[in-house]
Amino acid sequence: MLTTDQLIAAIPHALLRVDLPGFGPRLEGKVRDIYVHDGQRILITTDRVSAFDRVLGAIPFKGQVLNQLSAWWFDQVSDVVANHVLRVPDPNVTIAAEADALPVEVIVRGYITGVTSTALWTLYAQGVPRPYGLELPAGLRKNDPLPQPVITPTTKATGPGGHDERLTSAEVVERGLVAPALWDQVQQAALAIFQRGQAVARQAGLILVDTKYEFGLIDGQLALIDEVHTPDSSRFWVLDSYEAAREAGQEPESFDKEFLRLWYVAQGYRGDGQPPAMPPDFIAQVAQRYIAAYERLTGLAFAPGSQPAVERIRQALAG
Repeated sequence: MLTTDQLIAAIPHALLRVDLPGFGPRLEGKVRDIYVHDGQRILITTDRVSAFDRVLGAIPFKGQVLNQLSAWWFDQVSDVVANHVLRVPDPNVTIAAEADALPVEVIVRGYITGVTSTALWTLYAQGVPRPYGLELPAGLRKNDPLPQPVITPTTKATGPGGHDERLTSAEVVERGLVAPALWDQVQQAALAIFQRGQAVARQAGLILVDTKYEFGLIDGQLALIDEVHTPDSSRFWVLDSYEAAREAGQEPESFDKEFLRLWYVAQGYRGDGQPPAMPPDFIAQVAQRYIAAYERLTGLAFAPGSQPAVERIRQALAG
């Protein structure tokens, strides 16, 4: 593990944006830059960090953790479903096949939790019948494990202030968003990947609480096309903290980007206006969490690489 001093020293060099002349068009996401090149996508995961979908800052090596951890996970679940990865030429970079993204994001939940108005726990606690079209047993408490993982699909939010639209599986098919046979395939794949993730997380002393998967079609075949089981795409709890926290009515210790979001809340920030600046020691703590998640899940030591070079990407594309 990198020391606090090493991480603080890396803060000024955190990768926030990548310019690749001649590799257009370029799209900028919250945590990645995307270039399209001859039917391939160059995905460069940066150290931008999102909280409340507005905050942008720098967490050193965060991009490398997301990229390398996703690449590791793609290998772990390649027997379940194909993926879009073609090459990973750099710790920050994945070259992927172009895919036709499905218009539905697949949220898989193993626990009943959440605080937002559309959270599964909120709807259940309010007595909403069959939230997300699910049959749930009576008597569940917040943060309880569900009898089996469930899928709560959503549409992908677009535009400033957009929000994901809550859907049921039946609505996905009825509205023609995904064909019935394909939707069955998506659900089977998502649940199988989640089960694999839960097993790996438990061995690492973590609980995979819930996660988001994005699927698409490549040459008509289903493929996984977004990062997998990272601290940005999934919610993890520390296993040892779970039982005591639940009995005390508290939240288990987070091992994902919620750690960052909770810091902002503690400073009185709720997502509006200018966010407070993160002190270097806290930035180092967040970076350590991301690196620790990588090391615990994969069993590998994190080795930071250099920032991506245009020539290295060109060589990978030519090869």
